[in-house]
Amino acid sequence: MLWTLLAIVVSGLGAAGIALLLRKLTRNRLPRWIIPLFGGLGMLGYQVSYEYAWFEHQQQRQPKESVVVATEQGHVFWRPWSYFVPITTAFTVLDSKSVVRQQVADARVAEFMLYRFEKQHVDHVSHQAHLLNCETAELLPLDEQKQPQLSQLKRIDKSDTLYRLTCL
Repeated sequence: MLWTLLAIVVSGLGAAGIALLLRKLTRNRLPRWIIPLFGGLGMLGYQVSYEYAWFEHQQQRQPKESVVVATEQGHVFWRPWSYFVPITTAFTVLDSKSVVRQQVADARVAEFMLYRFEKQHVDHVSHQAHLLNCETAELLPLDEQKQPQLSQLKRIDKSDTLYRLTCL
């Protein structure tokens, strides 16, 4: 976060420097207010660019065996540009090395870890073990003691990326 803040300030100063240079090249014919205008636009431009590049940047930082299985896009009222082009605010990654397939009774079951990345003022990462019944496509989160949390049971579509990567 500190480096992001520093980059925003530097881009603002750089844009203000360009405006100052333009003002000097025109022998001060441009108004003075162009300098802070360029500074503000430079900072805003960097911030918008940083927010839209967040998902790709985080994706590149993942190990090769990690696969993005879900993304969430949305808009926030203090980011008015996100109403025109939604920003990726969170995504879920499957650790494909952690997938363990087993045969339990009459069902094939896959156990794996999912990591959820959320874009906040400081990025938030959470992880949780899951169990997927490959016959019924029921996804069940597991707690720290590997006990199923039956209240959070949900069905996923068999064409879902998570199902295809863990069961097929």
